[in-house]
Amino acid sequence: MTIVTIGIAAGTMLVMAVIMSYILGWANVKFHVEVDPRVEAVNNALPGANCGGCGFIGCSDYAEAVVKDNAPVNKCPVGGAACAAEVAGIMGIEAGEALIFRPVVHCGATADEKKGRTDYFGEQKCAAATLVAGVQSCTFGCLGFGDCVAACKYDAIHVEKGLAVVDYEKCIGCGACVKACPRNIVTMSLFEEDRVPAVLCSNKDKGKDVTSVCDKGCIGCKACTRIDDMFVMDGDIAITVGDGYSAEKVENVDKAIEKCPNDCINYVGKTV
Repeated sequence: MTIVTIGIAAGTMLVMAVIMSYILGWANVKFHVEVDPRVEAVNNALPGANCGGCGFIGCSDYAEAVVKDNAPVNKCPVGGAACAAEVAGIMGIEAGEALIFRPVVHCGATADEKKGRTDYFGEQKCAAATLVAGVQSCTFGCLGFGDCVAACKYDAIHVEKGLAVVDYEKCIGCGACVKACPRNIVTMSLFEEDRVPAVLCSNKDKGKDVTSVCDKGCIGCKACTRIDDMFVMDGDIAITVGDGYSAEKVENVDKAIEKCPNDCINYVGKTV
């Protein structure tokens, strides 16, 4: 009796396995999604950093966007122009100019140059410290606890004297530091040259309020805007127009740096 029972059970399992195999085989054919081979080719051409600097979650998502949604082929900051050219070849299009974007920390004041800074003994992270009133009087300045440092996979940003400083020799422009900054003072900026001028301040308050909290803040005097049109006012703070700089403007930029009363304009980028 036991042998018969075992045989029936085994036969039943065999029949069920055959039926399930048939169903799975049918489903594989019925619901098969054809994958464009160019997606894999583009993905293989990308560096595999999955840094998100292109604006997509990772390289595979970017590859799909290039093939399916005609996303620009020159958005990979790690691969640069060579990668863009290879991807363009796969897609059968022109690569176009590979624009270079790098982060700029719009704060130029070290801990000693920020007025009204108090000791903070809470969680040593910018995201936590920015929620506490009175850590420093300037609510637009770099807190210096290194959330951007922890986010960078390339060891390209460090905190020096309480201020985040980008190492442009290592930076690949992934934008991780931008996302990590709770005060939004790190922005991705167009680098048309290895070194570009930047206003190293984010304080949008009136001049007298700025000077009360920082020795290096922009007071909105407009001196730089009268020297060159690449400097414009955004409310009470000066900013640089992203595509307004070229090597021919060095003389004007140097004049703007000299005229700035609080030394908050300077060059950022690779050491030359």
